[in-house]
Amino acid sequence: MDWNDVLREIAAVKYAEAAVTVHGVQYDSRRVQPGDLFVAMRGGATDGNRFLDKAIAQGAIAIVTDSADVYEALRREHPGTGVALVEHGRRALAEASSAVFGHPQQHLALSAVTGTNGKTTTAFLLEAMLKGIGRSCVLIGTIETHIVKEVRESPHTTPESRDVLELFSDGVKAGATEAVMEMSSHALEQERVWGLPVDVAIFTNLTQDHLDFHGSMENYFAAKARLFEGVGAPPPRVAVVNVDDPYGQRLAATIDRSQPVRYGFGAAADFCAEDIRMRAGETRFRLRTPHGAVEIRSPLTGRVNVYNLLAASAAAWARGLTLDQIATAAGAGAQVPGRFEVVPSDNGVTVVVDYAHTDDALRNLIALARELVNEQGGRVITLFGCGGDRDRTKRPRMGRAAGEGSDLVVLTSDNPRSEEPGAILAEALVGVKETGASCIVEEDRASAIETAIRSAHKGDIVLIAGKGHEKVQVLRNGSVPFDDVAVAAQVLEGLR
Repeated sequence: MDWNDVLREIAAVKYAEAAVTVHGVQYDSRRVQPGDLFVAMRGGATDGNRFLDKAIAQGAIAIVTDSADVYEALRREHPGTGVALVEHGRRALAEASSAVFGHPQQHLALSAVTGTNGKTTTAFLLEAMLKGIGRSCVLIGTIETHIVKEVRESPHTTPESRDVLELFSDGVKAGATEAVMEMSSHALEQERVWGLPVDVAIFTNLTQDHLDFHGSMENYFAAKARLFEGVGAPPPRVAVVNVDDPYGQRLAATIDRSQPVRYGFGAAADFCAEDIRMRAGETRFRLRTPHGAVEIRSPLTGRVNVYNLLAASAAAWARGLTLDQIATAAGAGAQVPGRFEVVPSDNGVTVVVDYAHTDDALRNLIALARELVNEQGGRVITLFGCGGDRDRTKRPRMGRAAGEGSDLVVLTSDNPRSEEPGAILAEALVGVKETGASCIVEEDRASAIETAIRSAHKGDIVLIAGKGHEKVQVLRNGSVPFDDVAVAAQVLEGLR
């Protein structure tokens, strides 16, 4: 693509035309190939302008920068290079990437999910419903990325705009007409989703998380609300909102440029769950809507998944599915790795791996386990930890949530990152002690999983919470392979 054509699509303060052809776009100098446009932007952790020399040495033939000093230096020192000065680096990255990849977002109907809990399951369910009637999809989320039939790893919940648009481009080439994305509060705040036209936006809930980044719940809520305002694009056509959640109620009251679809258990909901019946491996309820009612049966378990099913159903309806089509797809189920994932066992103990990593998610997980064990007179044993270099204030809250609902708590490391694991455990233990619950502290996560499982008897449920689908543990010196499911399976095998 001609550099001068790229210039027409970015909001440049100053620019220098050049007779060069742009073959690709990058924001990471290590990935630059000859003929690429390099977008140098200031970020939270680093400044891409520091790596301009490396990008040029590797073949960058055009530069977009958010630094006036860098722009002037490039004009002097590299007169044959295309250069543009922009006010917002991330917005320019999105605009340039859209141009270079051929505006793939214009060929996909995008549904986006935000909220503290439930994003991944809701996204998987919605994708399954769309695929159930023959539509081809791109899915971008925490666990994995789907490009029609291809499955790829997801390094981030919501990638940078350049990477999103490349995935969209791959999807369009493979025949996709729909896209489903998890949109994190970080991505919305940092404008990694700038310019993406969202057709259906979904809000699941808001509970305390990521305050290390946002600083307050109000800031956190404001970041989530940006999805419904439009981030460099018009507001979504349809806004699907959980009105059982207090923040969802606030959000629904402010929506005036989108068609609102409210979901929940109460009378205020448009998509409402009635006559809920649950047992292990099955949830049934009557889905009542302004367009009729239908019986929903799903292999997913628990009230939290009723909410996820309601959210996905409302979004699927907004994307043109009938209630019967929604019910059929819900019955087929959508297995989500690390979300209430049962590890096979034949000793009468149920072992569940789940991603719950906030106090609210942990409380919901334990409540579900309690419902299930009450039928068989068993106990709930909860293993959890708290991530390092993250919001410290939620650690005692998670401890309280675990202690209030469990018969035994096993406190261990999650991803300690650069922090001292013992210090993290001490902060979480404060909350557990307030409840008076029995607690075992074992810093080593593999040993803790073994302790939790060996402490269980027939009829008990062991919850291994926090890491879910993750395949590594992040320590001070880097990441090491670690899979909760694999470790639990190994322990169970040793008990046979």
